[in-house]
Amino acid sequence: MSTVIGLSARQPWNKGKLVGQKKPLKLREIWAIRINLQHRELAMFNLAIDSKLRACDLVNLRVRDITNGSAIQSRAMVLQQKTQTSVRFELMEQTREAQSKWLQVSGANNNDYLFPNRTDRSNHITTRQYARIVKRWVTSIGLEASAYGTHSMRRTKPALIYKRTKNLRAVQLLLGHTKLESTVRYLGIDVDNALEIAEQTEV
Repeated sequence: MSTVIGLSARQPWNKGKLVGQKKPLKLREIWAIRINLQHRELAMFNLAIDSKLRACDLVNLRVRDITNGSAIQSRAMVLQQKTQTSVRFELMEQTREAQSKWLQVSGANNNDYLFPNRTDRSNHITTRQYARIVKRWVTSIGLEASAYGTHSMRRTKPALIYKRTKNLRAVQLLLGHTKLESTVRYLGIDVDNALEIAEQTEV
């Protein structure tokens, strides 16, 4: 009897928690976070937004993935671990500047990880460490930590691009999705969004 009571009294694992997709950052939130960062975390923050990479791919980046000689490339390409497909991404000027300064500070070589583990430089930071860093970023500007995560960084720029252009195909290519339906679900596009787009097109 006591076992049955104990099981029935157990709370659901997600009680009081936000589940599902993590929110992307808004433009004003990006700048609010960015203004307080420097060196490693500024380089990581800017690159996370520009690259639109999953956490596992971001932490696995090496210096050679974004450089050509001593110069930071304006575009790069990596093989995604999850899908085993290549995806290209841009590095905007402020991202290139942040990466260049970080490499000067870190003294990293071509084959080194961009964001090495502080206790073992032969390894990169873990996705769990990256998640803690992201949590610190969002809480530093008063956002609710449970609503954001590493996937927020991946979703931020695609969400801004879609909002400005409504170009699903472009977002699909940038995210490396094989199916357009995946991009639709990823952006959270619903019937109201579709109707809003349709109302802007007069034939």
